[in-house]
Amino acid sequence: MKHLSLILCCGALLLSACQGSQQASADYTAYVNPFIGTGGHGHTFPGAVVPNGMIQPSPDTRIDGWDACSGYYYADSTVNGFSHTHLSGTGCADFGDFLLMPTTGEQQCNPQDYSQQTLPFASRFSHDSEIAEPGYYSVFLDRYGVKAELTATKRAAIHRYTFPASEQAGFILDLDYSVQHQMNLDMQVEVISDTEIRGHKLSLYWAPQQQLSFYAKFSKPFTYSILRDTLTDQKGDPQPRCKVLLQFATQKDEQVFAKMGISAVDMEGARKNLEAEIPDWDFEGVRRDARTAWNDYLSKIEIDPMDANDRTIFYTAMYHTAISPNLFTDVDGRYWGMDRNIHQGDAARPMYTIFSLWDTFRALHPLLSIIDPQRNNDYVRSLLLKAQEGGILPMWPVAGNYTATMVGYHSVSLMADAVTKGYADFDVNEAYRAAVRAAEYDTTGIVCPKWMVDYLVPKAKYYKNTLGYVPCDKDNEAVAKALEYAYDDYCISLLAAAAGDAEGQKKYEAFAQAYRHYFDPSTRFMRGKDKQGKWRSPFSPTRSNHRNDDYCEGNAWQWTWFVPQDVEGLMALMGGPEGFTAKLDSLFTADSALEGEEVSADISGLIGQYAHGNEPSHHIIHLYNYAGQPWKTQELIDRVMKEQYRNEPDGLSGNEDCGQMSAWYILNAMGFYQVCPGKPVYSIGRPWMNRSVMHLPDGKTFTIAVRNNSKDNKYIESMTLNGTPMDTPFLRHADIAAGGTLEISMTSQPQQQ
Repeated sequence: MKHLSLILCCGALLLSACQGSQQASADYTAYVNPFIGTGGHGHTFPGAVVPNGMIQPSPDTRIDGWDACSGYYYADSTVNGFSHTHLSGTGCADFGDFLLMPTTGEQQCNPQDYSQQTLPFASRFSHDSEIAEPGYYSVFLDRYGVKAELTATKRAAIHRYTFPASEQAGFILDLDYSVQHQMNLDMQVEVISDTEIRGHKLSLYWAPQQQLSFYAKFSKPFTYSILRDTLTDQKGDPQPRCKVLLQFATQKDEQVFAKMGISAVDMEGARKNLEAEIPDWDFEGVRRDARTAWNDYLSKIEIDPMDANDRTIFYTAMYHTAISPNLFTDVDGRYWGMDRNIHQGDAARPMYTIFSLWDTFRALHPLLSIIDPQRNNDYVRSLLLKAQEGGILPMWPVAGNYTATMVGYHSVSLMADAVTKGYADFDVNEAYRAAVRAAEYDTTGIVCPKWMVDYLVPKAKYYKNTLGYVPCDKDNEAVAKALEYAYDDYCISLLAAAAGDAEGQKKYEAFAQAYRHYFDPSTRFMRGKDKQGKWRSPFSPTRSNHRNDDYCEGNAWQWTWFVPQDVEGLMALMGGPEGFTAKLDSLFTADSALEGEEVSADISGLIGQYAHGNEPSHHIIHLYNYAGQPWKTQELIDRVMKEQYRNEPDGLSGNEDCGQMSAWYILNAMGFYQVCPGKPVYSIGRPWMNRSVMHLPDGKTFTIAVRNNSKDNKYIESMTLNGTPMDTPFLRHADIAAGGTLEISMTSQPQQQ
């Protein structure tokens, strides 16, 4: 028996070693399709980037319009060049800095027309000659006969261009270009030598004061000229131009390299970033390192999918969850602060930017709390530093700037979730103080343009703290703001408890119940109420007037359900489980027609009036679990999986939003979702994968093994956790963090017991 035990033990160790080796050697990047989301209204880009990289070299195919937010749109057939900064899946535009375009023949910079989507030197291209994979992008430029290839490190990019024979080859380095024609306040460029250029740019757009510097090196000496003049834009205003025109001769199939480092601090920082990360011209080495970085991240979850498309959708979703937030600290530890000053930080504990918190608190950060909690701690520390420097926690920070975009103060959600899940590695007392500051009506001491203060600290905070609710005749989007404040104040109550402030805990627990003010029992919807306590009239739950009504990118149908902190309380308002589920049923069966002067384009991915294409709906399907009808959660998740995530450019039903749309898919594909970040409990849905293995930071694994899984078997028949039967569709975070196995058996019939 001892010998048999030894053999079994050795066999188990060998199997474990083989599985670990397989995980390490697998090329998960082969399963990623970066073109998913580049069509429809996904607003993603296909260019080269490493996980959370500062730089994102990518093709730019259009300048203006909502679907130009990332600079690239799959339906286009011309490319303006390759700029180095891009946003992933946002509904607002910015960036597109330092556009580089290879050319042959006479270089054309005129006429540059602000009404056109293309620049004078743009080239046609075909998707047939286009390749995109994590950390690498390539396309053939028909106009110039040049093959373009891009790859990147964290802070620098290297380009490889294969030219035809030409006596008039070269590059155009365009400093005035940007996505959606931003205002260039300052542009500086300096040619250092016949192979080096550096420059600086200060622009005004979504980020009111975005400063960025570059340092570029070329493998081939050039001659040059600098174009500086002024054009008139569509409004009749003068706009400065600044372009560097580089010229040289090339032989057939000659490869010319260009590499660029960027920095939000200064040009010297850009040079240091470039020389530290790409010291030579080893394009393939950088490409390999980028692929390795992506495999390290993608391998955190292993899956056995039902088909190949599911694998591609899953790992592309994983890819999209690690593009933002973006690194904002240089290799020497310096970064540009919210107070408009240079700070000496620690490159090992860097600052990050691009926090789409209104979206990502819901699923992206809960996902990271499982597979990469230390990264979440890094994000919280970044947000706390921003609060110290700028005066208040940011809502949607961009490149060292407040933007005051969206509503709520959802930094507190990340903090509370980290505390309740037991992995917080930041000063909880400081977090609590910063959270309370964000919840108060205090417009002093904030470093931002004067006009922005009232958006960062809207009067709604004053009313919710004094009157107890936000009157719809006193502030815009009053219902959405108030419901999100109630949730955020619940999170603050958790921070108060962790900080030992019992009085503060009680105060914010009471604020968390403010959602009750907006529930109208006669219509059974959350409605706007004026300062006299009267309901806004007329009222229609299908009405939407984008960003100019009582809701935010939604209507009463979608916002009525945003009470994640107290689902039981909302259920009681609706008459208990029976009334609650009847109301939920009506959400998914209602006519999908919308009405209003300017219906929000964000209301998309409709099933009835449920809108999966936008974030306020993302938790709603799981509410059936709380009312004792889990089979309805299962069948609706099955429908979303089948209809709204596809391996196509338009394979997302709404904006990707910096990883939120994809994080929803990842969690639900494995079989669970966190309805209320801050409560360390997950709701179990309909697992889409046959098997999912999450590799946890301490070397443990949590496996979800699904039996009898198929596209037809969408209902759960039974579940066991580590061999113990489960009788409720909920899973604790502690159960996952401890490692183990959740086994789920599926069937084709709903189990209504």
